[in-house]
Amino acid sequence: MIFEEFEKKQRKIAVVGLGYVGLPLAVSLAKFFSVVGFDVNNKRIEQLQEGFDITNETSESLIKSPNIHYTNDPAYLKETSVIIVTVPTPILKSKLPDLSLVESASQIVGQNLVKGSIVVYESTVYPSVTEDLCVPILEKYSGLKHLKDFFVGYSPERINPGDKLHILENITKVVSASSKESLDLISKIYGKITNVYEAPNIKTAEAAKVIENTQRDLNIALMNELSLIFHKMGLDTKEVLDAASTKWNFLRFEPGLVGGHCISVDPYYLTYKAQELGYLPQVILAGRRLNDSMGDFLAQESVKLIMKNNLGHECLILGFTFKENIKDIRNSLVFNIYKELINFNMSVDVYDPYAIKEEVYGHYGNVNLIDKSRLKKYDCVILAVRHDEFLREKIWLNCLKEKACLVDVKNVIDKKDLLDSVYLWRL
Repeated sequence: MIFEEFEKKQRKIAVVGLGYVGLPLAVSLAKFFSVVGFDVNNKRIEQLQEGFDITNETSESLIKSPNIHYTNDPAYLKETSVIIVTVPTPILKSKLPDLSLVESASQIVGQNLVKGSIVVYESTVYPSVTEDLCVPILEKYSGLKHLKDFFVGYSPERINPGDKLHILENITKVVSASSKESLDLISKIYGKITNVYEAPNIKTAEAAKVIENTQRDLNIALMNELSLIFHKMGLDTKEVLDAASTKWNFLRFEPGLVGGHCISVDPYYLTYKAQELGYLPQVILAGRRLNDSMGDFLAQESVKLIMKNNLGHECLILGFTFKENIKDIRNSLVFNIYKELINFNMSVDVYDPYAIKEEVYGHYGNVNLIDKSRLKKYDCVILAVRHDEFLREKIWLNCLKEKACLVDVKNVIDKKDLLDSVYLWRL
């Protein structure tokens, strides 16, 4: 199918999975094509039909585009000739890849796949998943044959929640496909909304995705390890980084909590495949272990400060989402801080203007998430997430007792703003 024929016949595109990745993609494609937005979550479909995006990533005007039909009825997929799958790929508690959502989506797509279609996957996977796992499922449930009756492609998502600069239209999209003709069509479809880079094959595109976030994970792990070392030396990590950053080729990364659905997850997809092939990754897994331990470390350092300065046991954590100015709480290491403080018999409140209580309770259990009106004075305040509201209002200043400790995870607090009786500790 050539692109000119695709446009002339006004073929439709389906986006399967309307979360942080799928919805921005659907509304961008709807500027040029007719789009079917499919999700199995009926509540999500109802909200989108009303123009409401609970993630706050997409405006009401874009959501209400007349070119998008939102549905939880998979039969509408039969009206489309390009189907893009954007479902999440989390990990299990065992740190192994959880491909159940990709498998389920492939089954639904397969049951509604028409001859001549192209199925493109955007979900983060390890190399070979698209062709070795998804294709057989598509064949089984469609009764069609890959490379004869349908084709597949892979274009790794690069959505960064909360980032208004690196939006879909401003980035380069890697594309790949199982045939030259289908690659040409996919490239031109994505090329309508952004720049594209054609990878030589699907496995290369899959591998490119997992190493993007693995590299960042390791860079942050190095900074976290340096921070642990510098604290033992009595050095301020931020001051060391400020000095080192004067060198022209020094790459400035910051220590911190590594959570969320990408950086803290994607490396496990790569290491799983490596171990399946008989190679045990050393550096990648070491970085993962270190970054996963930082929540417990921060809680323990906070308790040491409290005990050293004979303070009380009332603590406040500012922020719960995995990064600033978004509602996403997936794999938030702030919960590790909270849990460890509770283990030390601390009384802990958590305030986050973005986190949705029902989602927090559903994912993590009975976390003591409070409203702003219930904030008081605390013995220890931990700034865990850099929400704009926190920085704008310097909210920690009104939450500290006259003698207290302040733990600055994000390295944004100025010592000059604090009373001499407040002990500042930063990562």
